Amino acid sequence: MPEFWDKDGLYAFLRPYVDFTTRRSYRKITTEGQLPPDDGVATIFAANHTNTLMDALVVLQLRRGGTLFGARADVFRKPSIARILHFLKMLPLARHSRDKAEEVAHNRISFDEIDRALAHGLPFCLFPEGRHRPMHSLLPMRRGIATMAFRSAHERPTRIVPIGIDYSDWFHYRAEAHIRIGEPLDVNAFAASIPSGTSDSDRDAMLQEELYKRLSSLILFIPDDEHYEETLASIRAAHPAPSRLPRILLAAVTFPLWLVFAALSAPMWILSELLCKFLVKDPAFQNTARFGVRLILWPVWALIWLVIGLSTLPWWGALLLTLAFLPSYSLFYDWLNLALASN
Repeated sequence: MPEFWDKDGLYAFLRPYVDFTTRRSYRKITTEGQLPPDDGVATIFAANHTNTLMDALVVLQLRRGGTLFGARADVFRKPSIARILHFLKMLPLARHSRDKAEEVAHNRISFDEIDRALAHGLPFCLFPEGRHRPMHSLLPMRRGIATMAFRSAHERPTRIVPIGIDYSDWFHYRAEAHIRIGEPLDVNAFAASIPSGTSDSDRDAMLQEELYKRLSSLILFIPDDEHYEETLASIRAAHPAPSRLPRILLAAVTFPLWLVFAALSAPMWILSELLCKFLVKDPAFQNTARFGVRLILWPVWALIWLVIGLSTLPWWGALLLTLAFLPSYSLFYDWLNLALASN
C-alpha cells in the first residue's frame, strides 16, 4: 500500500473535481488569512468541528497539495472501506468512550503514521474537539492533538495552524461558509516556555487551553451552553435579517424557471432527500449526503442529458439542454433557500 505522502496520479486527477464540488456545495466560501507556505516545518491544522465531513472538505480545498486527516475509527472496520479511506488520505483515530479496545490500541500505529507524514512534509488535519456539534461554541480540546504536536516538536520544527469555520446554516444545502485562518502556534517555542519539571499531562493541558483560546477567537463564539439560545437570539436581534418580502417576490417570479431546474436535476435531489429522510439520522450529516450525491451523479447525469439531447434534438439543442442541467442541482436548492428559509 502506498504511503500517504507518495504522489498518486488518480488522487491528483480527482482532487480538482472534489474541490469544485465542495465549492459548489456553498453559495459562497470566503477566507480570511493564509496558510503558511510549505517551508519544511511540520504543520498540523486544527479546526472546529460543526458540520461532519463538510468541515474536512472545506479545509481540504484551502491548499492544492494533499492533507492527511484523522477520522473516527469505526468507519474503517470494513477492509474495502478502509482501503478507500486510505486512498483519500484518512486514517483512524479511536476514542476510549466510543470504540473497541483493539481500535484504541491501534492509535499507536496511527500516531506513528502521522509522525512519519509530518516528517515528509504532508500536513495533518485534526478536529481536536473529537466530535462534531452544530453550535457556535467549542467542546474541550482532546489531549491527542497535544500529544502528537509535542511528539513531532521533539524531532523537528512543528506548528499548529488554528482554523475557524463558521456557516450561515448547518442544515440547508448551499449556505455560506466563512473560514478564518489564525496565526500559527510554534509548538517548539511553546514547549521551551513551559517550566521544567512540568508533567506531561499538565504540559498537554496548557497547549489544549492555548489552542482553545485561539480557536474561540476565530469563530462566532458563545461559550455559555446554559444560556446559548438566549445569547444567540440577542445576537440575531442586533443584526436583523432584511425583509423576506423581496425574496418571496423573487421566488414567485422565478418559480417557472425553478420547475425546469427541478425536473433536470430530479434524479439527484430526489435521491438526496430520500437519503436524508430515511438513512441519515443526524441532521448535520445531511449536507454531506447531498454533497456525495452531487459528487457521484453530477457527471453521470450530464452525460445522460447530452445523450438524450443528441438523440432527440439538433446538436445546439442538446448543448443547451446539457448546459441548463449543469447548475440545476445548485439552483434547485438556492430557490428553496430563497423561498422557504426563515431568515
